[in-house]
Amino acid sequence: MSMSKGNSLIDGIGINNPYIEAWKQEGKKVIGTICCYVPEEILHAAGLLPIRVRATGCTDNSNAEAWMSPFSCSYARSCLEFLMNGTYDYLDGLVATDGCLMAGRIYDNWKYAGKEKMSGKDYFLRMIGAPRLIKDITLPFYIEELTELKKGIEEFAGTVITDEKLLESIALYNETRRLIRELYDLRKSDNPVISGREALNITLAAMSMPKEDYNRMLKDFLAEAGKREPLKESRARLMIIGSALDDPEYLKVIEDKGGLIVADTTCYGSRYLWEPVEMDGDALTSLAKAYLSRPTCPRMCNLHNEIHDFMFQMAKDFRIDGIVYTRMKYCEIWGGENVFFEEKIKEANIPLLTVEREEILTNAGQLAVRAEAFIEMIEGGKM
Repeated sequence: MSMSKGNSLIDGIGINNPYIEAWKQEGKKVIGTICCYVPEEILHAAGLLPIRVRATGCTDNSNAEAWMSPFSCSYARSCLEFLMNGTYDYLDGLVATDGCLMAGRIYDNWKYAGKEKMSGKDYFLRMIGAPRLIKDITLPFYIEELTELKKGIEEFAGTVITDEKLLESIALYNETRRLIRELYDLRKSDNPVISGREALNITLAAMSMPKEDYNRMLKDFLAEAGKREPLKESRARLMIIGSALDDPEYLKVIEDKGGLIVADTTCYGSRYLWEPVEMDGDALTSLAKAYLSRPTCPRMCNLHNEIHDFMFQMAKDFRIDGIVYTRMKYCEIWGGENVFFEEKIKEANIPLLTVEREEILTNAGQLAVRAEAFIEMIEGGKM
C-alpha cells in the first residue's frame, strides 16, 4: 500500500487507519490484543492482523464507568470505552492475557458489554493465562495455553498453522524487533535526530498495521534518518518508566519544557518488541520462553532484579540525566513496584521525578510545571 503525505510513522498511525481499511477490504480479519504477553506471531501465522488495543486520544470514558469502577485504572477503562463506542468496530475478535488485573477486566467486561456488537458476527474471544513466575511448572503451562490458542485460531481462521508458517511469522517479527532496536540506537547520540514523542509514534504504529508494511516503512525512515536535523535544544536527557503509556502528547508536554526523552522501559515502547525469539527448536516453546523472559513488567514476581538491571543498563547506554516515573492512578502493579524502584534509583544517585497520571490528559499544566522544575534541578545539580 502506498503512503500518503502526512500519514507517516513519525506523524503517527491512528487506531483507524488506511492499512486496516485496506486489510478489511480484502476480506481478511483483524484481531485485537490486550497486553503485550499475547504472542502476535500465532495470529499472524493464521493470516490474521493483530492490532493491540490502546486508548490513544480518548477524551471521555463515562460509558465504560458503568462497567468498571472510577477507582479502577483509567487506561483500562478508556480501552473498554473505545471498544464500546465503536472505535474498534472493525475487530473480528479479541485475545487477552491476565497481564494485570485490569487487563483481564477489559476482556471480562467486553464479553458482556459487547454482546450486541458481536451478535451475528463470527467473533473470536479468548483469554490466555500468562504465568507470573518463571519456574519448571510454569513454562509447560504457558506452552499449553499457547497451544490451545493456536487450535482456536486455526478453527476460527479456517487454516492450519504449520511450523513453517509460524517460523516465518517469528522471522518477520524478529525483523521488527531488530528495526526497533536500530531506531532506539539513534537516540543514543549526543544530539538525536528523533524526539521521544516521535519515537513513541513509531512504536505505536507497529501495533496498528501489518508488520510487512511497518518494516518496509521503518527501514525507509532509518535509511533517511541521517538527513534529519539533530535536536540541539534539549536541557536534559530523560528516561520514562512506569505504567502503560500510549499517548505521545504526554511526552510532548515534557519535551516542550526542554527535556528530551531518549529512552523508556514501557510496554508501548521498548518492551513491546525488544529481544528476538529463538528460531531453533519447537516454535511454540521458543515463543513461550521469549514472551515470559522478555524485558519484564513488575507483574513477574521473581524477575524484579532483571527489571532493575534492564532499567539501569538502558540508563547507562542512553546516558540519561534523570528518570520520569509515570504511575497510572490505581495501577496495582506499578504502584506496588514504586517503593522498590525509588529505593534503587536513589541508590544509583539518578534524579527522579514521580508523576501520577490518568489516561485522559487533563493535568498537562501541572505536568509542565513539574517537568520544568525537575529539569531546572538537574541543570543546577541540586539532586
